[in-house]
Amino acid sequence: MGKLVNLEKDYVDNMFSIEGKVALVTGATGALGKTIAKAYGYAGAKVMLTGRNAKKLEALVDEFKSEGIDCAYATADPAQVDQVEALIKTTVDTYGEINILAIAHGYNKPQNILDQSVEEWQYIMDADCKSVYIVLKYVAHQMVAQGKGGAIVVVTSQRSKRGMAGYTGYCTSKGGADLMISSMACDLTAKYGIRVNSILPTVFRSELTEWMFDPESEVYKNFLKRQPIGRLGEPDDFVGMAIFLSSDASKFMTGGNYDCSGGYLVC
Repeated sequence: MGKLVNLEKDYVDNMFSIEGKVALVTGATGALGKTIAKAYGYAGAKVMLTGRNAKKLEALVDEFKSEGIDCAYATADPAQVDQVEALIKTTVDTYGEINILAIAHGYNKPQNILDQSVEEWQYIMDADCKSVYIVLKYVAHQMVAQGKGGAIVVVTSQRSKRGMAGYTGYCTSKGGADLMISSMACDLTAKYGIRVNSILPTVFRSELTEWMFDPESEVYKNFLKRQPIGRLGEPDDFVGMAIFLSSDASKFMTGGNYDCSGGYLVC
């Protein structure tokens, strides 16, 4: 008599593993990017960190290496094709391939549409949407050439699903990125085995948002009205989702825009 349940113990034991994989992380000097990069390293991946500030990247690599993480860095502007191509070449020259891509860079400058210039709007679009397209496109070319599939995880925002005053650039760019990710999955997953998904956070702690975490401020109190979990986010709140979407545990998931906001959308 055959097995009643077609499930292998080895798969369950190892489905969250990314050990030995090569992960490229953009926006690695930001609060979320550096946390995801370190988590990948703790999980046994080889990590290439990238951003535009060499000094910050070097400091991160020194810290990670002191904890036994196999990592390196390369500076690049993700909106510039030539720099992205050079980044991919450096990663492949260093580690032989790219198996995981995590995109964690972003930019915003809130302004009322009546005050915002077309050029300022376009800069946000280039930083948060066009750059995602460029990095995804050229890393996908590399993954296709390798013939092993891959996992791509993009950090977008809850603002991709909700409008907000002063956010005509940011909401548009993040909404575009989420729909682009779903479309790219249609291009890349069935034929090439490359899964593409996004994580949608709301406010999480960083140098730019620290002021919002004052429990006495009206901003903080207003946010908690929409947060069933009862607090704002911390960078490590997104590590589980990033590793899950990068591992075989999510092997049947692609093209999705996944809520990771403490329940923000339900209230």
